[in-house]
Amino acid sequence: METQTFHNGRILTDKGELRELSFTGGVVADHGRRHNFGRTVDLEGDYLIPGLVELHTDNLEKHFIPRTGVNWPIGLSSVVAHDVHMVGSGVTTVFDAVTVGEPGDKHMRKELFHLSLDALEEADKAGLLRADHYLHLRCEVAGDDVVELVEPLLERKNLRLFSIMDHTPGQRQWRDLEEYKRYSNLQHEPEDRFQERIGGLRTMQEKNARGNIREIVEICRKNGFPLASHDDTTVEQVRETAALDTRISEFPTTLEAAREAGCLGMVIVMGAPNVVRGGSHSGNVAAVELACEGLLDILSSDYMPASLLHAAFLLPELAGMTLAEALRTVTLTPAAAVGLEDRGELAPGKRADAVRVKLVNGVPMVRSVWREGMRVL
Repeated sequence: METQTFHNGRILTDKGELRELSFTGGVVADHGRRHNFGRTVDLEGDYLIPGLVELHTDNLEKHFIPRTGVNWPIGLSSVVAHDVHMVGSGVTTVFDAVTVGEPGDKHMRKELFHLSLDALEEADKAGLLRADHYLHLRCEVAGDDVVELVEPLLERKNLRLFSIMDHTPGQRQWRDLEEYKRYSNLQHEPEDRFQERIGGLRTMQEKNARGNIREIVEICRKNGFPLASHDDTTVEQVRETAALDTRISEFPTTLEAAREAGCLGMVIVMGAPNVVRGGSHSGNVAAVELACEGLLDILSSDYMPASLLHAAFLLPELAGMTLAEALRTVTLTPAAAVGLEDRGELAPGKRADAVRVKLVNGVPMVRSVWREGMRVL
């Protein structure tokens, strides 16, 4: 693989901002070594930053359900379109968050579960993927069949992360039932029917949640998978999940929960759309508020891939971080949280995953992307 030397830009590395940087053999070369051979890349004043690392995106699902009530039947084209979307947003390592288990009467996700996993594997084998893809199993613990669905997946080589979540209305993300109604488009459902629906979901949760959590935790301990909690709301919930060897707190919904997670040494993940939009779409704590308190470690694009880069460039203004600190929330820190020590920074010997970024009216736009030194966009 030829050597590429980048110059005439703002090259952001572990050693600060450099005037010149080289990739050789798929990794970052020694910063102090001059390379007078190979190809040169004129950045024309643009930034060169590490490739983004995304731990929790629902974007794959959008390409399988492009419109409410519509399933797209061609899995391979859905996966490739998703991959291009992620790389076009500057993401070179992506954890595809796939929901396992679905309580209630909505079965669309369950129908797409195996289709999406098989399509990811097929695309990878065919060499169609530009980004590195890993599997993040979001285990809906109130469901009847979570463990049954998880066990056959344990041998998949791309399985890397588990999270436990509970979207039963009336707690966690959906403490506010009016917000739940609005989000689920149930505003016009008769009240007695709505209460019957909520009662059924709560009954299912009471029957399944504790047992499923116990079994998922045991699976993770036995197989060495990192485990994340999802939407912790109270101090008690944070303490309970921390006691399960959970070290990643995804989207705590209150300041109190985030503070407790921080005190217990958990890595805190918040949504990048929350930063860009100026708050949570479901009325929970603002990510910027946590950042200002030093309680934001990682950003996730969640449902909007382009938000990841944009939010990182907004944090210096909104939360008083340096740009280097803000970029770590989308590069080095998420990589380290899941044991990917070979990436996340433009440091000698690390993977040559990088993004060329141009600011247009203050908005960071992706111009080019490299994965292991190969240009993929």
